[in-house]
Amino acid sequence: MNAETPQPVELSLPQAFLLLATDDKDGKPEVPVFALRTTVAGAILAELDLVGAIELQGKHVRATGATPGTKLQHELELIRGKSRPHSARRWVSMLEGRAQTQRIYEQMAAAGIVEHVGEKHLGRFRAVRYPEKDHAPEAALLEKIRTALRADPSDLQPPETGAAEDTAVAGGGPDAATQDATPGSKPGTPKPGTKAPEARTIALIALMQAAGLLGKLFPEADRVRASELAKDYWPSRAVEDELRMIRLAEEEAATL
Repeated sequence: MNAETPQPVELSLPQAFLLLATDDKDGKPEVPVFALRTTVAGAILAELDLVGAIELQGKHVRATGATPGTKLQHELELIRGKSRPHSARRWVSMLEGRAQTQRIYEQMAAAGIVEHVGEKHLGRFRAVRYPEKDHAPEAALLEKIRTALRADPSDLQPPETGAAEDTAVAGGGPDAATQDATPGSKPGTPKPGTKAPEARTIALIALMQAAGLLGKLFPEADRVRASELAKDYWPSRAVEDELRMIRLAEEEAATL
């Protein structure tokens, strides 16, 4: 009986973001390709942060020494192997790319969530699309996000991740710099006695907002509420910073 009962699909943050950012029918991205790949890179950092493998120390991303089971072992080894630490935005820039995104798509195709569809042009494969095959994982994600966006904002304190470091850099004084902001703490810290959305769901909301996807999928969403959930979450800030640099470079190139 148990063998026939379908088990819930556990998606990593890169998988969850990519699934939501892909059109169910035609398998094409809902956001510009550069935003898709950049946010996937940020989602990789977010996933490694959530499982305790990395943390933001000051302005730099560092491995913690923990060895959690993760499909992102290659990316974790890259971070561990660097002799000099890099900023979160720098890591987003280094991790983004077509190969990373396609590998995550293929993981979901192997799990039966999306379908690998190749388009031919003049007898050659011109592009690959990943339309949805099993809607259940996406439906579960959408419901979690919808519930999180409806919850009472007073149920959350601002997330601690990166907050103390930013205050210290800004010259907020010794008291501000020594707040209980533990490195690696997660977004959306619940107040005592309240039930807050899962940290993984809040991280996903922050990444979607950075990519410009949240408003497309949830046009009725309270932007203030979404900002409260995502506030000071360092992986999504890194995505926003990298996207800003990409857009500035495009604007400068257009003027040449």
